[in-house]
Amino acid sequence: MSALPTPSAGAPEARFEALALSRLDAVLAVEQRAYSHPWTRGNFTDAMASGYQAQVLMAGEHLLGYFVAMLGVDEVHLLNITVTPEFQRQGWARVLLDALALWSRGRGAQWLWLEVRMSNLRAQHIYQTHGFRRVGERRRYYPAELGQREDAVVMSLAL
Repeated sequence: MSALPTPSAGAPEARFEALALSRLDAVLAVEQRAYSHPWTRGNFTDAMASGYQAQVLMAGEHLLGYFVAMLGVDEVHLLNITVTPEFQRQGWARVLLDALALWSRGRGAQWLWLEVRMSNLRAQHIYQTHGFRRVGERRRYYPAELGQREDAVVMSLAL
């Protein structure tokens, strides 16, 4: 199923929850489908143990997406944001980014930072339409196929 029923048909409301260990298998399944080089269980459990902001967006029992972010002194660094492939192109990335920005402002952050693969033009477009600006590049930042590395675009959003 690629879309939720319409609200008039009784679709559940979307809600955020803190990422709990009970949801980790579902998150890992999405991560495996969404990326060529997905985060591992250890990446997620380390982030949770470090107190990073890790939220899942749910509609009923449907996992729509999630994000993991690290709070700094006056900034937040977005480490992972993912919309479940079946629910992409439905506006959920904007919902996740809005929630992250709201949380970040509430913690006194002035900036939101992220890296995105140079080849991920769709994500770059989503970030740009959300107000992020390209501010630099990180050479050979991401793992790529056959032991190669891919550059990252660094983007920021003034909060």
